[in-house]
Parts: sequence; structure tokens; C-alpha cells
Amino acid sequence: MEKARIDKWLWSVRIFKTRSQATDACKKSKIKINDVDVKPSKDIQIGDTVTIKIKNMIKTVKVIGVINKRVSAPIAATMFQDLTPEEEYNKLKKLQSLNSEWRDRGAGRPTKKQRRDIEVLKKML
Repeated sequence: MEKARIDKWLWSVRIFKTRSQATDACKKSKIKINDVDVKPSKDIQIGDTVTIKIKNMIKTVKVIGVINKRVSAPIAATMFQDLTPEEEYNKLKKLQSLNSEWRDRGAGRPTKKQRRDIEVLKKML
């Protein structure tokens, strides 16, 4: 049966940009395999359900394939099935829209006065 370390697998399927980020997430109890907190050295198998807390959302994936080396994005996408509910993605989009300002293309950077006005508006939210 194929096995791989959870931190290595999360990095190789491109859920985390670096392996050290995946290791830190495991150490901070942001990764669960089958609803159990895991250490970075925990082995993962085909069929396991992995729950990942990333930023302001909880991503759930089912392991379909096990790899130890980083591969191209199309191949990495075939190694897991995304079980994350649509509400999580909607929640993330809503939070992103609240935290960013929108400016017309070509308008350039805001002036000092405009930046102060933006900060005032952000504090009101």
C-alpha cells in the first residue's frame, strides 16, 4: 500500500507553496486526517479525508493518489478530490471583497488624501 508523509503530500499536490508551510500547519493543528490532528510525519493513504484550515476557510479533500515529489499542476489535481462545500468558497470571496478597494484601471496609486479616506472607510466597516 502506498504511503507518504502528510507534509510532503500537501506540498507535492500544491495545497501549500512550500513544505515548511505544510509542516508549520501540521504543528499548529490546522491539518486533520479523518478528523484527527496530525504531526507532519503522519503517513497518508489512499482514501483518507484531509481537513485543512487555510486563511479563513476550511478545505476538505479526499486522497485519490499518493505522491512524494512535486509534479505539475494538472497531475497534482488528479491526486485528490475536493470535497469543500461551496459555502466555504463563497465565504472566502465575500471576505476578500470586503478587504480590498477597487480602483479604475489606469487610475494609478491613491494620493495621500485618498488613502486616508480609504482607511476611514475601512474602520467604519
